[in-house]
Amino acid sequence: MQLVRLPSRAGLTILRVRPLPIRPMSRTLAEWLDYQQRVHPRAIELGLERVRAVWQRLGAPRPAPVVISVGGTNGKGSTVAFLQAMLVASGKRVGAYTSPHLLRYNERVHLAGRDASDDALCAAFARIEAARGDVALTYFEFGTLAALLLFAEAALDAALLEVGLGGRLDAVNLIDADVAIVTTVDLDHQDWLGRDRDSIGREKAGIFRPGRPAVIGECDPPRGLLAAAAEARTRVLRAGRDFDVRVQGGGLVWRSQGNAEKSAAAAAEPGSMVTIGALGLEAPHQIDNAAAALAALWALRDRLGWDAGACAAGLAQAHLPGRLQRLADAPELRVDVAHNPQAARELAAWIDAHPARGRTLAVFSALADKDIAGIAAALGERITHWHVAGIGDAGARGMDADTVTARLATVIPADRRSTHADLAAALAVARAAATAQDRIVAFGSFHVVAAVLAGSVAGAGV
Repeated sequence: MQLVRLPSRAGLTILRVRPLPIRPMSRTLAEWLDYQQRVHPRAIELGLERVRAVWQRLGAPRPAPVVISVGGTNGKGSTVAFLQAMLVASGKRVGAYTSPHLLRYNERVHLAGRDASDDALCAAFARIEAARGDVALTYFEFGTLAALLLFAEAALDAALLEVGLGGRLDAVNLIDADVAIVTTVDLDHQDWLGRDRDSIGREKAGIFRPGRPAVIGECDPPRGLLAAAAEARTRVLRAGRDFDVRVQGGGLVWRSQGNAEKSAAAAAEPGSMVTIGALGLEAPHQIDNAAAALAALWALRDRLGWDAGACAAGLAQAHLPGRLQRLADAPELRVDVAHNPQAARELAAWIDAHPARGRTLAVFSALADKDIAGIAAALGERITHWHVAGIGDAGARGMDADTVTARLATVIPADRRSTHADLAAALAVARAAATAQDRIVAFGSFHVVAAVLAGSVAGAGV
């Protein structure tokens, strides 16, 4: 390794370790991932000091000329999918980093239309391992650094970074985003982020940067988020004030309204409207996610260009597995990653707008830190029967079926729930009980959706 002496912003001297070329370590991707889960004593440890030190040793390259970070309680993955589809439709070369994955770890790092290969990920992990020295990194931090390295070498026009947890102390926040989006703020991960929306909003606002656009995707954001955005001296673009979606001519039209700093003439700038013919993702809240994604690209129009037609085409082409994804008919089978009360309320709204011909049956499980009673309460009587299983492959956050059922029992009576050995058994019993007119929704943790999708891919259970 080579030491390079650099001036810091505070006028102090920093020694940066520049790694020399090394031979890739002979681990498979599965072996690397197993190693990363064991190398740090905790699955989650928020804070940027450790990961920033390693990033600097790696040279800290900019992942792309333009970076958009996306945080929020729900809607992050969907917003990234909309951004990616619109930029690709506009002819841009795009990288997207998202988490968690469903079937393959490679899904987390998407490079110019393809998931990163095993070899590329393993080579990046080897570089990180050589650079980190005695600095312990979590599984997520390894993955974030690998994505940033691969993006920096891929000659991208734009990089899209989904924030893993919170914002201020999440590893993704290493990078100063050109535009940062916070989709929604609601109660989730309270042990890490705070007990109320104001506290959680402040944490999520940590991805905002002075003088740069900060897109807020909900019309009624918590005061903590707005206060933190003001303290950060950002250029706030807020849903319902600076941009909105309106019904017009039987369809939907997104428009930039201009903000307090702009004149009426600027607000009427040509091209500041997009007619939304269709969205590639279902559920009512996807309109809000699409609107926030459009606002971010509008804010970057001087750098990325702006093509309203390409944006509309991209919104229609966007795809993201596990978001009300339809897998089978008669009975209808859908999967959804609604894993907190806010997401459950959105699922409830979709069920109300798309009632099944018969009953709606649930295949459900969630992780230990989730508000299972709140999820059940949000869905109320819409679910006729709950088929419950445990999640045994989620480490300390997993729960067995009896524990999940006990939490559900505070809201759902015994005659409307049953407990099963695993998710495959829960789905099998639900399907056996369903008629052709019924609907089965397998939802909750990403582990639930992954298990059902894996069975679909393998031809089992679907």
